[in-house]
Amino acid sequence: MHIGIQTRGFKITAALQEYCDRRLRFAMGAASGRVRNVLVRLTDENGPRGGVDKRCAIRAILHNASQVIIVQDEADVYTAIDRAADRAARTISHRLDKTWSLRRNPASFRSEHPKIDALHPDM
Repeated sequence: MHIGIQTRGFKITAALQEYCDRRLRFAMGAASGRVRNVLVRLTDENGPRGGVDKRCAIRAILHNASQVIIVQDEADVYTAIDRAADRAARTISHRLDKTWSLRRNPASFRSEHPKIDALHPDM
């Protein structure tokens, strides 16, 4: 899994870059083998005025070419990274579980989506 980190509105420190990388790798856990690329964008929306203006946007591209995009705004950039990483990991895990269950039991998908059944009767 490749992790790229970009910032806008402030300079990234080595400590913040290491924290972000470590936090994402920990959050992804077992799913990290199914994630091809992760791009993290950290921005300071209001500049020196303060407030809930630190944004962490995560875009993860999975090996099956689907994407997960998470945006989290917080007053502290570390909190934004934590919450966005947790949300991204849960979303990726859910998406991978759903893909796995469809491969194992395509009949369950057929009963939930009658319009697709009409288009693909052999599924």
